[in-house]
Amino acid sequence: MVARTVSPSLAQLPNALTLARLIVIPVFAAIVLAADGGRSWPAAILFGAAAITDQVDGFLARRWHVESAFGKIADPLADRVLIDVAVVLLWHAGRLPWLALAIPLRDIVLIAATPLAVARGYRFEVNLLGKAATWLLYSSLAFTMVTDHGTAWPRWLFWAGLGVALASLVFYARKARTEVAA
Repeated sequence: MVARTVSPSLAQLPNALTLARLIVIPVFAAIVLAADGGRSWPAAILFGAAAITDQVDGFLARRWHVESAFGKIADPLADRVLIDVAVVLLWHAGRLPWLALAIPLRDIVLIAATPLAVARGYRFEVNLLGKAATWLLYSSLAFTMVTDHGTAWPRWLFWAGLGVALASLVFYARKARTEVAA
Protein backbone atom coordinates (compact mmCIF):
# COMPACT_ATOMS: atom_id res chain seq x y z
CA MET A 1 0.00 0.00 0.00
CA VAL A 2 1.33 3.43 -0.96
CA ALA A 3 1.41 6.11 1.73
CA ARG A 4 -0.97 9.04 1.58
CA THR A 5 0.66 12.10 -0.02
CA VAL A 6 -1.44 14.90 1.54
CA SER A 7 -2.47 16.13 4.96
CA PRO A 8 -5.29 14.28 6.77
CA SER A 9 -7.72 17.17 6.29
CA LEU A 10 -6.99 17.46 2.55
CA ALA A 11 -7.28 13.69 2.25
CA GLN A 12 -11.01 14.08 2.95
CA LEU A 13 -11.59 16.30 -0.11
CA PRO A 14 -12.46 13.45 -2.53
CA ASN A 15 -15.12 12.11 -0.16
CA ALA A 16 -16.39 15.65 0.48
CA LEU A 17 -16.84 16.14 -3.28
CA THR A 18 -18.78 12.88 -3.48
CA LEU A 19 -21.00 13.98 -0.57
CA ALA A 20 -21.53 17.36 -2.23
CA ARG A 21 -22.70 15.56 -5.38
CA LEU A 22 -25.22 13.59 -3.32
CA ILE A 23 -26.39 16.73 -1.52
CA VAL A 24 -27.05 18.72 -4.72
CA ILE A 25 -29.29 16.03 -6.20
CA PRO A 26 -32.48 17.27 -4.45
CA VAL A 27 -31.58 20.88 -5.33
CA PHE A 28 -31.05 19.87 -8.96
CA ALA A 29 -34.37 17.99 -8.95
CA ALA A 30 -36.23 21.00 -7.54
CA ILE A 31 -34.78 23.26 -10.24
CA VAL A 32 -35.76 20.85 -13.03
CA LEU A 33 -39.26 20.42 -11.60
CA ALA A 34 -39.70 24.19 -11.46
CA ALA A 35 -38.39 24.62 -15.01
CA ASP A 36 -40.61 25.05 -18.02
CA GLY A 37 -40.69 21.63 -19.62
CA GLY A 38 -37.35 20.54 -18.20
CA ARG A 39 -35.41 23.31 -19.96
CA SER A 40 -33.16 25.06 -17.46
CA TRP A 41 -29.72 26.59 -17.66
CA PRO A 42 -29.35 26.68 -13.85
CA ALA A 43 -30.20 22.95 -13.63
CA ALA A 44 -27.77 22.13 -16.44
CA ILE A 45 -24.98 24.17 -14.84
CA LEU A 46 -25.51 22.50 -11.45
CA PHE A 47 -25.69 19.11 -13.15
CA GLY A 48 -22.49 19.83 -15.10
CA ALA A 49 -20.67 21.01 -11.99
CA ALA A 50 -21.72 17.85 -10.15
CA ALA A 51 -20.54 15.77 -13.13
CA ILE A 52 -17.14 17.45 -13.02
CA THR A 53 -16.77 16.57 -9.33
CA ASP A 54 -17.18 12.94 -10.40
CA GLN A 55 -13.95 13.17 -12.39
CA VAL A 56 -12.13 15.32 -9.85
CA ASP A 57 -12.86 13.23 -6.74
CA GLY A 58 -11.60 10.00 -8.27
CA PHE A 59 -8.54 11.67 -9.77
CA LEU A 60 -7.59 13.23 -6.42
CA ALA A 61 -8.20 10.04 -4.45
CA ARG A 62 -5.95 8.03 -6.78
CA ARG A 63 -3.26 10.73 -7.11
CA TRP A 64 -3.10 11.37 -3.37
CA HIS A 65 -3.45 7.66 -2.50
CA VAL A 66 -6.49 8.30 -0.31
CA GLU A 67 -8.97 5.85 -1.82
CA SER A 68 -11.51 4.82 0.79
CA ALA A 69 -14.13 2.14 1.23
CA PHE A 70 -16.72 4.94 1.43
CA GLY A 71 -15.55 6.47 -1.85
CA LYS A 72 -15.54 3.14 -3.65
CA ILE A 73 -19.24 2.74 -2.84
CA ALA A 74 -20.54 6.32 -2.61
CA ASP A 75 -18.82 7.70 -5.72
CA PRO A 76 -20.41 5.35 -8.28
CA LEU A 77 -23.69 5.47 -6.36
CA ALA A 78 -23.74 9.29 -6.51
CA ASP A 79 -23.08 9.15 -10.26
CA ARG A 80 -25.86 6.67 -10.85
CA VAL A 81 -28.41 8.52 -8.70
CA LEU A 82 -27.59 11.90 -10.30
CA ILE A 83 -27.98 10.49 -13.82
CA ASP A 84 -31.08 8.47 -12.92
CA VAL A 85 -32.82 11.47 -11.36
CA ALA A 86 -32.04 13.54 -14.46
CA VAL A 87 -33.34 10.81 -16.79
CA VAL A 88 -36.59 10.35 -14.84
CA LEU A 89 -37.23 14.10 -14.57
CA LEU A 90 -36.46 14.77 -18.24
CA TRP A 91 -38.66 11.85 -19.24
CA HIS A 92 -41.42 13.25 -17.01
CA ALA A 93 -40.99 16.66 -18.66
CA GLY A 94 -41.38 15.06 -22.10
CA ARG A 95 -37.75 15.70 -23.07
CA LEU A 96 -36.80 11.98 -23.25
CA PRO A 97 -38.80 9.00 -24.54
CA TRP A 98 -39.91 6.19 -22.25
CA LEU A 99 -37.09 3.96 -23.53
CA ALA A 100 -34.69 6.29 -21.68
CA LEU A 101 -35.94 4.66 -18.48
CA ALA A 102 -33.68 1.73 -19.41
CA ILE A 103 -30.86 3.72 -17.78
CA PRO A 104 -32.40 3.77 -14.26
CA LEU A 105 -33.48 0.15 -14.77
CA ARG A 106 -29.89 -0.84 -15.65
CA ASP A 107 -28.67 0.97 -12.56
CA ILE A 108 -31.21 -0.76 -10.31
CA VAL A 109 -29.97 -4.10 -11.64
CA LEU A 110 -26.34 -3.09 -10.99
CA ILE A 111 -27.07 -1.70 -7.52
CA ALA A 112 -29.04 -4.82 -6.54
CA ALA A 113 -26.66 -7.37 -8.06
CA THR A 114 -23.30 -5.87 -7.06
CA PRO A 115 -23.50 -6.60 -3.28
CA LEU A 116 -24.62 -10.16 -4.00
CA ALA A 117 -21.75 -10.72 -6.42
CA VAL A 118 -19.20 -9.00 -4.16
CA ALA A 119 -20.23 -11.29 -1.29
CA ARG A 120 -19.38 -14.24 -3.57
CA GLY A 121 -15.93 -12.93 -4.57
CA TYR A 122 -16.60 -10.41 -7.36
CA ARG A 123 -14.22 -7.45 -7.37
CA PHE A 124 -16.20 -4.44 -8.56
CA GLU A 125 -14.15 -2.07 -10.70
CA VAL A 126 -15.56 0.57 -13.00
CA ASN A 127 -14.64 -0.31 -16.57
CA LEU A 128 -13.81 1.97 -19.48
CA LEU A 129 -17.20 1.34 -21.09
CA GLY A 130 -18.92 2.37 -17.86
CA LYS A 131 -16.90 5.59 -17.69
CA ALA A 132 -17.61 6.37 -21.37
CA ALA A 133 -21.32 5.72 -20.85
CA THR A 134 -21.37 7.99 -17.81
CA TRP A 135 -19.78 10.88 -19.72
CA LEU A 136 -21.99 10.43 -22.78
CA LEU A 137 -25.02 10.45 -20.50
CA TYR A 138 -23.81 13.45 -18.47
CA SER A 139 -23.22 15.49 -21.62
CA SER A 140 -26.42 14.43 -23.39
CA LEU A 141 -28.58 15.16 -20.35
CA ALA A 142 -27.00 18.56 -19.74
CA PHE A 143 -27.42 19.49 -23.42
CA THR A 144 -31.03 18.25 -23.33
CA MET A 145 -31.70 20.67 -20.47
CA VAL A 146 -30.44 23.71 -22.40
CA THR A 147 -31.61 23.05 -25.95
CA ASP A 148 -35.04 23.60 -27.41
CA HIS A 149 -37.52 20.76 -27.13
CA GLY A 150 -37.10 18.48 -30.13
CA THR A 151 -33.43 19.29 -30.76
CA ALA A 152 -32.08 16.00 -32.09
CA TRP A 153 -28.34 15.98 -31.45
CA PRO A 154 -28.47 15.72 -27.62
CA ARG A 155 -30.68 12.68 -28.07
CA TRP A 156 -28.11 11.10 -30.42
CA LEU A 157 -25.55 11.47 -27.63
CA PHE A 158 -28.08 9.96 -25.24
CA TRP A 159 -28.68 6.91 -27.46
CA ALA A 160 -24.92 6.43 -27.78
CA GLY A 161 -24.66 6.62 -23.98
CA LEU A 162 -27.49 4.13 -23.56
CA GLY A 163 -25.86 1.70 -25.98
CA VAL A 164 -22.50 1.97 -24.23
CA ALA A 165 -24.20 1.64 -20.81
CA LEU A 166 -25.94 -1.56 -21.88
CA ALA A 167 -22.66 -2.90 -23.32
CA SER A 168 -20.96 -2.15 -20.00
CA LEU A 169 -23.73 -4.05 -18.18
CA VAL A 170 -22.94 -7.09 -20.34
CA PHE A 171 -19.24 -6.66 -19.52
CA TYR A 172 -19.97 -6.43 -15.76
CA ALA A 173 -22.22 -9.49 -15.93
CA ARG A 174 -19.61 -11.58 -17.78
CA LYS A 175 -16.88 -10.51 -15.38
CA ALA A 176 -19.10 -11.31 -12.38
CA ARG A 177 -20.01 -14.73 -13.80
CA THR A 178 -16.32 -15.56 -14.34
CA GLU A 179 -15.17 -14.32 -10.92
CA VAL A 180 -18.08 -15.76 -8.93
CA ALA A 181 -17.82 -19.13 -10.67
CA ALA A 182 -14.06 -19.34 -10.03
